[in-house]
Parts: sequence; C-alpha cells; structure tokens
Amino acid sequence: MTAPRAADPARAAKALSGAAAAVLLLEGIAVLFVPRGIVQSDGLGWVRLTVLLVLAVVLILSSGIQRRPRGLLIGTVLQVPLLLTGLYSNAMWFVGGVFLLVWLYLLQIRKDLVGSPFGPVPDPPAQP
Repeated sequence: MTAPRAADPARAAKALSGAAAAVLLLEGIAVLFVPRGIVQSDGLGWVRLTVLLVLAVVLILSSGIQRRPRGLLIGTVLQVPLLLTGLYSNAMWFVGGVFLLVWLYLLQIRKDLVGSPFGPVPDPPAQP
C-alpha cells in the first residue's frame, strides 16, 4: 500500500482558477437578467442598461483571464460592483451576496491548498 501523495499546489491552483472562471461566467449571466427585473418595477433607462451590460461583459471577459497572475485579484475587485447591483434590483443583494460567499470560499480553499489566496504558486521543495 502506498502513502497518499502530497497535494500538488500547481494542480490545485489550476483547478481553482477554472472554478473561479466558472463563477465569474455565472455572475455575468446573472447580471444579464437584472434589466428584465428593473423594467417591470422601476423602469430601465439607458444609463442603467449601459452599466449592467458593461458589468456583464467585464465579468465574462474576466473569466478568461483567471489563469494569469492578476486574474484572481481582478475577479475579487469585480465582486464589489456585482454586489452593488442590488441598488438596481433588491434581489441582486441576495444573488450578489451568494456569489460573494462562493468567491470567498474559493479564495479560502486556494489559501489552504496553495499557501496564499492571490500570489504565485510556490515551487515544490526539491526531493532528495
């Protein structure tokens, strides 16, 4: 019987960046549903529509850069405007809060497996 392998930080970081990209993609899709709710309640002006569409596009595009060094930092910063979409639609306070909790959970898992929530993946120690 062999001993279990130690966790490979590079593989863990790659897997978690894929999960972060999926979360950002889902956030972008969720933001695209907000204008429909605003039309029915408060009315949708061109400013609100532009802000929401730009945020959705930025979220979707940022999902593609999650494997780059600053990808997680950009995704973390984008959680703030996502949460602030609750100013347009009250339901987005809940949806944005859930996505924020999922994002914080991913950062915590990355910290546990890789050693830092944002920094580069450390090189594995040399085996004798």
